[in-house]
Amino acid sequence: MQPFLQQTYETWRTWLADHGLPKYRAGQVWRWVFQKRATDFDQMTDLPKALREELAQHFRLFASREVAYSTSDDGTAKLLLELSDGQRIECVLLRDNKGNCTACVSTQVGCAMRCAFCATGLDGVVRNLTSGEIVEQMLQLQQHLTDEERLGNLVIMGMGEPLANLDGLLPALDTVTTDEGLAIGKRRVTISTVGLPPGIRRLTDHGSPYHLAISLHATEDRLRDELIPANRKYDIASVLEAADYYFEQTGRRVTYEYVLLSGVNDADEDARRLVSLLRGRTAWVNLIPYNPVPGLPYRTPSLATTARFGAILNEGGLTVRTRHRKGDRIDAACGQLRRVKS
Repeated sequence: MQPFLQQTYETWRTWLADHGLPKYRAGQVWRWVFQKRATDFDQMTDLPKALREELAQHFRLFASREVAYSTSDDGTAKLLLELSDGQRIECVLLRDNKGNCTACVSTQVGCAMRCAFCATGLDGVVRNLTSGEIVEQMLQLQQHLTDEERLGNLVIMGMGEPLANLDGLLPALDTVTTDEGLAIGKRRVTISTVGLPPGIRRLTDHGSPYHLAISLHATEDRLRDELIPANRKYDIASVLEAADYYFEQTGRRVTYEYVLLSGVNDADEDARRLVSLLRGRTAWVNLIPYNPVPGLPYRTPSLATTARFGAILNEGGLTVRTRHRKGDRIDAACGQLRRVKS
């Protein structure tokens, strides 16, 4: 059987036509899957029974199974999924108090970037996810929403390097941002990358106004080489040049993420160098106090150090947000749940 979510809306309409079925059925089935949260073709009660049986013979609606689901006091939920080949991935649901939820999804099984402070990179990369496997994470998370909640935002910040799997990611985003899909606005999609200039340029030329977030984490190539090995091929200057191209072509402000590691990159001089790097650029800085990973030597800076770092950036004219830690009680640092449960 084929994985249903590997279909685009247009290929799905074509399949129906090829099987002598009216194209209007496409919208009915799509609404059941994406909006009514159906998990089985038999739940689609406005379809003829014969059609439901035919679809079940040709397609698997969900190709993954839930292995573990954990929730934190702040409403954050983390889902561990087992794919059809036995590999495991994770995705996260973040809630606000207005029923508007954010899905954080993965693009690869593992990750090849091997960032020094990240749990996912400890195991390396196994394979890219298909577009259907990326979409399915959102639908699996959606099963845990209440009737008053909806997915309104999407962040591509889970396992893997998104720009290393644009062939899977871009079709998935094309599906979920349509009205027939999850109707998530393209401007409410954030793609986070360690900074691969060829991928940034390809994403730019795709023409969709997604939000780009670049994991900078250091202000000098020497330290960034240690923290993010990809920097040895694509240094800070080349990453910033590609980010400038993204802004010039899309008009969308770029976010620079900066994980604060106690005693490593959180000194006053680091903050001042960050001001020098980004001054004059239309950008956000997202400060992220480190979420500790068992087995790794890095630690979270104090609240005072985090506040001082942010103050120096503000005084230097940068726009700064500090991300509050969520889900740390449920192993919410990237890759942790998979390592604990696998």
